[in-house]
Amino acid sequence: MPERRTVALVTLGCARNEVDSEELAGRLEADGWELVLDAEEADVAVVNTCGFVDAAKKDSVDALLEANDLKNHGRTQAVVAVGCMAERYGKELAEALPEADGVLGFDDYADISDRLQTILNGGIHASHTPRDRRKLLPISPAERQESAADVALPGHAPADLPDGLAPASGPRAPLRRRLDGNPVASVKLASGCDRRCTFCAIPSFRGSFISRRPSDVLNETRWLAEQGVKEVMLVSENNTSYGKDLGDIRLLESLLPELAEVDGIERVRVSYLQPAEMRPGLIDVLTSTPKIAPYFDLSFQHSAPGVLRAMRRFGDTDRFLELLDTIRGKAPQAGARSNFIVGFPGESESDLAELERFLNSARLDAIGVFGYSDEDGTEAAGYDNKLPEDVVADRLARVSRLAEELVSQRAEERVGETVQVLVESVDGEDGAHGRGAHQAPETDGQVLLTSGEGLAVGRMVEAKVVGTEGVDLVAEPLLGSFMGGDEEGR
Repeated sequence: MPERRTVALVTLGCARNEVDSEELAGRLEADGWELVLDAEEADVAVVNTCGFVDAAKKDSVDALLEANDLKNHGRTQAVVAVGCMAERYGKELAEALPEADGVLGFDDYADISDRLQTILNGGIHASHTPRDRRKLLPISPAERQESAADVALPGHAPADLPDGLAPASGPRAPLRRRLDGNPVASVKLASGCDRRCTFCAIPSFRGSFISRRPSDVLNETRWLAEQGVKEVMLVSENNTSYGKDLGDIRLLESLLPELAEVDGIERVRVSYLQPAEMRPGLIDVLTSTPKIAPYFDLSFQHSAPGVLRAMRRFGDTDRFLELLDTIRGKAPQAGARSNFIVGFPGESESDLAELERFLNSARLDAIGVFGYSDEDGTEAAGYDNKLPEDVVADRLARVSRLAEELVSQRAEERVGETVQVLVESVDGEDGAHGRGAHQAPETDGQVLLTSGEGLAVGRMVEAKVVGTEGVDLVAEPLLGSFMGGDEEGR
């Protein structure tokens, strides 16, 4: 009888990392590893790191150190780093953090079982040397699909696999294993990015943009529905570019209605849209297709023209407001959210005032604000006109206060609206928590339902908004409005 091998996956960062962790889990389970939730109960703790900004890197290092402590009083024998921070820094991270028994890059994912077994046996797998992953695929998007088989693309495992590889039954099972019973799951639409924003290092370690084939996205969504998932969120570094390497930049407009028709799926959400790439046809599909959330996660980053040009981005306050007006003209209750960077090199007081003008007029449901900091290997890190750290910190605090006030005001505007709420937790008769169509997981607040009677996780229910708590809504379920879901709960 084979020796019992246990592994736990600790995931940090974005929804894309969550998909990658579930692919790793699928690969490991297919090779006989037993997945456990608690790292203390695992022979190997795999930490899927985030390498986006300094705060995320610190969280990743802290998680690795915390897992390493388990080796002193738990079952854990090895701690392994994977994910963006591991890919981005490789040997440098291994040398700076000897507590990690292994630092594995994306190229190791296909052989993750062998890598972990080697480390568990006391062997050493050499940490990889980071490279610019943009150079792994052809410059021309039209030529990339032919080369994709030779490049590691986490989260792109096909949905029809050879016998014995798939971790679940059925021909549509992807190389993926769900790590929780959440009724929401993310699906990779694409990977990488072709934009060259001067503040962002992601393309260097995630690579050039490449789409997944629609059949793989559809089949994975069908499989997730069979696992009880009610909402899928399409994720990538830039969803508006989907299909450009497949010969059809409007491919998302035709894929979304197909996803909405998958049996069992109640809502489809699209994340991370580039304002400069928004198309009238895409806006029409997002605002008029049943089961497609009228949700716009728009990457504005700033609104002052000079700052945007220094970022190598496009647009300005008035054009952004016009885009939002167009969206709300088609779907008045549409959700809109964005992130912004303050304190970018060269940002003047008038630039900051222009951003505040935009925020005051945009009526965004959720706002993320970040203070600028240099990122290794980015163009902006070499700019001369940096602002003092205390000025960046003051501007961050100032805009964050404004953002908090504005999203609370936007929530108050929704009092009286009827919202479709996907129930995600039930507290008995005392109430339940869920999210409306304008709220993505983790980032955009939630709906607090005043009664949980008759509700179950995964249930879609109509509710009337009767109050707010900051960015969160308080809503009363409407009688007879239950629209599907798991009768027994989870």
